[in-house]
Amino acid sequence: MHTSPPPSDATPESGPPPVRLGALVPLTRPGWTEAGRQLLAGLELGVDEVNAGGGIGGRPLELLVRDTAADPARAEAAVEELAGLGVAAVAGEYHSVVARAAAVRAETLGVPFLCSSAVLDALTDQPARWVARIAPAQSYGWRIYADFLLAQGHRRVAVARQASLYWESGTRILREQLAAQGGSVVELDAGALTPGELRDALAEDGATALLLLAGTPEPAVPLVRAVRADRRLDGVLIGAPAGQPELPGWLAGLGAEGAGVPFLRYLPERPGPSAVRVGEALRARLGEEPSFVAYEGWDAVAVLAEALRTHGTGRADVVRAWEGGAVAGTRGEIRFSRVAGTGVWQWAWPPVQVADRDLAEPGRFRVLHQG
Repeated sequence: MHTSPPPSDATPESGPPPVRLGALVPLTRPGWTEAGRQLLAGLELGVDEVNAGGGIGGRPLELLVRDTAADPARAEAAVEELAGLGVAAVAGEYHSVVARAAAVRAETLGVPFLCSSAVLDALTDQPARWVARIAPAQSYGWRIYADFLLAQGHRRVAVARQASLYWESGTRILREQLAAQGGSVVELDAGALTPGELRDALAEDGATALLLLAGTPEPAVPLVRAVRADRRLDGVLIGAPAGQPELPGWLAGLGAEGAGVPFLRYLPERPGPSAVRVGEALRARLGEEPSFVAYEGWDAVAVLAEALRTHGTGRADVVRAWEGGAVAGTRGEIRFSRVAGTGVWQWAWPPVQVADRDLAEPGRFRVLHQG
């Protein structure tokens, strides 16, 4: 587990005690470590900038990072540990099932949890007081993706799906949205079938689009290769609504074969001055192009820092910020409200794009549809 040492209390020589924030990030496998690295860069940049501006009433922010490794049990244990270390709030997490476990535990313990990047609609079964989210609910973004498919003329869509509550939820959203316009979805089991078997099943079915509801690099990368190599499937669109093609590992694993695969990302059509500035800083920190996940991390810190400055550093003070006010984030004004089906305080909504890597220049992104 990636940990930071427990901070000590202040001494006369060391200055005022820090305000502690916890961070949940997937930094080791089977977590999607590329996304975790981006998320952590955004969180750390946000904390560094707050501290460069004087901290919270003269007190520095201190980030205690815990690696969830895409494991819900580790996330629950991390929330308990961080609560014991006196954090004012916990932020982060990318994987939806992990974020759900963290949200439930945080609500039970009375620890503010600001989910930056997980989208599963129901983070808690009951309305939560202590949990808020910056990322859009899955049903919001994936319905936009389904509308994009319909606008492109795709009425028969296949999904290569692994077993997961997140993938199952995504399949249901796509099926409902397509069915409303006369479309249909066929499911192919990415956990039981080889890439060759999936390719053959797709050719027999006649679907015009295949969506990768599966992890990367396995089994998504070999499946893309199998489909691209089969002349029977030349006209089939490959899509990845969960965003796998955005990060550099996709391009490294597939090269030009990974271009032209539409995915969801949560960025505005035109970045404002704040997004440009933060993007430059993230680019320097990461040594690569920042994804929307890095911006989500920065935005999460911006929200919590404003809550701490405005309302106080107690946990009950932080959650008062969910109920009113707005914070200028990199992707728009962040304001929380109650949204049916989520159980949490929700930003409704971040900007949503459907984008892909340019076929002529795979290192460049194209925006295909704006939600």
